[in-house]
Amino acid sequence: MSYLMAIDAGTGSIRAVIFDTLGNQISVAQEEWTHLAEDGVANSMSFDFKANWKLVVGCIKKALVEAKLSGEDIVALSATSMREGIVLYDENGRELWAVANVDARADKEVKYLKENFAGIEEEFYKESGQTFALGALPRIMWLKNNNPEVYEKVAKISMIGDWILARLSGVIATDPSNGGTTGIFSLKSRNWMPSMAQKVGLKDDIFVPCLEVGTFMGTVTKEASDETGLSTNTKVVMGGGDVQLGSAGLGVVELGDVAILGGSFWQQVVNIPSDIEPPKDMSIRVNPHVIANQSQAEGITFFSGLVMRWFRDAFCEMEKLQAKEQGVDAYEILEQKASKVPVGSYGIIPIFSDSMKYGKWYHASPSFLNLSLDPEICNRASMFRSLQENAAIVSSINLDKIKEFTNLEIDTIVFAGGASRGALWSQILADVTGCTIRIPKVTEATALGAAMAAGVGAGIYDTITEAAKKLVVWDKEYKPNMKNNKIYNEIKIKFTKAYEAQLKLVDDNITTSMWKAPGL
Repeated sequence: MSYLMAIDAGTGSIRAVIFDTLGNQISVAQEEWTHLAEDGVANSMSFDFKANWKLVVGCIKKALVEAKLSGEDIVALSATSMREGIVLYDENGRELWAVANVDARADKEVKYLKENFAGIEEEFYKESGQTFALGALPRIMWLKNNNPEVYEKVAKISMIGDWILARLSGVIATDPSNGGTTGIFSLKSRNWMPSMAQKVGLKDDIFVPCLEVGTFMGTVTKEASDETGLSTNTKVVMGGGDVQLGSAGLGVVELGDVAILGGSFWQQVVNIPSDIEPPKDMSIRVNPHVIANQSQAEGITFFSGLVMRWFRDAFCEMEKLQAKEQGVDAYEILEQKASKVPVGSYGIIPIFSDSMKYGKWYHASPSFLNLSLDPEICNRASMFRSLQENAAIVSSINLDKIKEFTNLEIDTIVFAGGASRGALWSQILADVTGCTIRIPKVTEATALGAAMAAGVGAGIYDTITEAAKKLVVWDKEYKPNMKNNKIYNEIKIKFTKAYEAQLKLVDDNITTSMWKAPGL
């Protein structure tokens, strides 16, 4: 049998995952990595390509051992990565400088661009669907301002997943779904826009070829083969951004398909034609999809999964002990208790992530509003349920914004990630959105999407779309309770008004924002 390897470079870890051509996971090897701040550089998050390459190599070797396979058994491989993270190279393809996804060092450069190039962020957003907050232009400008000797040597730019493929094949290239998150890009042409760099005084000749996902790039080099144990016959295939390839791994490949990815952050993604212009109010992000001629409108809900973990660890020792005694997850115990709490959680309003305001995005101070002194009403169960409801409500608001500028109707949502394992959370999401919620069986959607790309490059599947329809299997389905939906629609209005009031406290320097975009 033939096998495919996916290399997934996430924010917190690197993984190598081997699949057979039917989409069955054979083995996985994972190593945590950290992206450290540079000394004296506030809000920086560097990517250590020397140390991290060793971790990549270790994962590839371990995945082969775990699967009891040799490098010759891997027909093709591809890679996916956290988006926005960039790697800069010299003219010989040697790495010079790299940052991970939420590196926010370029605060001054973002302000400079907005103040000295009136309307340029809006102009670039209309073309690219991206703002400056996590874009590559301010970061490259920071390098030019603060380390001009390195900047002068810069000859090429790629994303972190592309860097892995370059180390394996010797070919430096990118794809639309990941490269598009630099913001130096056109949604319509699905290619770089070097004129953007030129317009702000940066190099415009550093942009590598842009290949569609699933394009054959070459084979593993002799040097990389010696390091990793992979065969020089193994095909190296262009991958893409983690959210977009993860969407493909969930079967979200047709126009109008929708997914909510419930991880540390929640993403709401909707497949739209690539010629639809982003909204004029810059409220939503738009990225190229891994499917040609498609983009994805994307809402983001900050910290939903991380807030749940904080709540569990800060307040729920009893439930953690109960879970340990019963041999289950603490979230399962909390869901059992929360299921007895009525819809609306007795009026508790959590203030954590705002709905997406991509053009000017900052959050209120974390808090719970409308608590009661009655312990029968205000307790861990009701507060936990309120957090579940709130994540669904903010997701629904983001989807409403997407529906407004695309004129798409949404009746079915694919729900994946750790949050989708919660039966109560899945039902709440159905009730809040008024949509049918479908849960796929796959647990490694992002890696499966990368494996699909590898299979396309190897000729095993004709297209990503064909691969998704062949490999994605459904596990559960939740239908909305429309009586509850009516209640949640009223809560959405209250939440929006409450959040506006909480933002005013931040504006008045009374409370501290949970997060602010660079340049605000």
